[in-house]
Amino acid sequence: MANYNTRIFFSQKINALSTLKCESKKKPSEPPSPPPLGSAGSLGVPVNLLDPSMEDLPVPIMVDILSRLPVKTIIHCKCVCKKWMDLISDSYFANSHISRSSEIVMIHHKSNYEDKRAAGILKWVEVEDELDHHHLHNDPVMSLDLNLAPIFHCSDILPVGSVNGLVCLWQCVPQHENTYICNPVTREYMILPRPRFYKDNLAISIVYSFGFGSLTQEYKVIRIFHGAIPEDSTPPLEAEVYTLGTGRWRSVGPVSYSLIHKTYGPFLNGHAHWTVADHDSPERICAFDFHKETFELFPSPSPESEENFLSLGVINDCLCQSDTDHEYTFTVWVMKEYGIKKSWHKEFVIHQSISYHLDLLFLEPLYIIKGLKDGTILMASYSDALFVYCPRRNVIVDPETFACYFIGFAYRPSFHRLRNFENERVHVF
Repeated sequence: MANYNTRIFFSQKINALSTLKCESKKKPSEPPSPPPLGSAGSLGVPVNLLDPSMEDLPVPIMVDILSRLPVKTIIHCKCVCKKWMDLISDSYFANSHISRSSEIVMIHHKSNYEDKRAAGILKWVEVEDELDHHHLHNDPVMSLDLNLAPIFHCSDILPVGSVNGLVCLWQCVPQHENTYICNPVTREYMILPRPRFYKDNLAISIVYSFGFGSLTQEYKVIRIFHGAIPEDSTPPLEAEVYTLGTGRWRSVGPVSYSLIHKTYGPFLNGHAHWTVADHDSPERICAFDFHKETFELFPSPSPESEENFLSLGVINDCLCQSDTDHEYTFTVWVMKEYGIKKSWHKEFVIHQSISYHLDLLFLEPLYIIKGLKDGTILMASYSDALFVYCPRRNVIVDPETFACYFIGFAYRPSFHRLRNFENERVHVF
């Protein structure tokens, strides 16, 4: 009965969060210390039913309840008192929250084409995903203006991967390049050291990806670039890896496959994936294992015609490949069982005739951002068009949410703090 009353009381407190008074029962000199993962916390502390408060709840229960709130509400909770701020800032809370965090869409947006050299804004777009309707909502309060960091001024910034709430940014300017990791929720960013294989006055990177090794629990950036340039021949591709917290890049040797340039590798199941440029290759996908740090060909759909454009993405935790052929037909394949070639399934085919929006879009690659519950797909083109395809009705809807220059990607918010990585230079926007 006591636990039931406590749950009712806490629910009422959350609904009236602005009136909460968080009074610490510790001495002022004792800083609050949320328990590390796996500790018992304050499970043995009795609840005072005569004058109940948040302080009477065991810490693991506080974490469990707070981690279920919307991200913006959690940020407000940090302002209630120092104990809540420390609790939400702890890695124990971050791990609990990411396990149930809902995926949104992040848009890297620039106001106009002439402003292409500006760093841009990471815009937070919540997706209202119901079976009978969908709605995109841009929350300006949660957006992150990259121009606030002086180091990003007058440079072209591109997002090249996102894992567990962390976003990898590639800065490419005419004479050099840099790599950054940021967390739009905590407003932190870190500057990675200059790559080992780097040429002054020449940006030589081809593709990037950002991933996470589930066995080692390590976050890594993979950079593929042109190596030494021999005379009268195509320069070979080489790769190096940066593990967050180590402070240095490591070479992982040559890359045996020719990759399509200017694309980042979607991350799934501990691997980054790229499209192979060689049409004679037995498979058209190359994968990098973030644990083994090796490259290998990956099963791809069997081509039905000569493709004009290929792109890779992730739909509902499944790898997908998008093809645009010379007949102006857009086909989406989905790998139902990861790594099994026979599990590739032709999910849907879009013909140019269904919408005037597609007249020019089929002249360039399209890429998939996110799949919704009823099979609806949020897509974009590299000419900055954002639109939705509904397979059930076979219609294209143009949300007209953004204009001009942008890149969209799926993003799962988290409270992982970059300051927890050793040997890194961490700054705040």
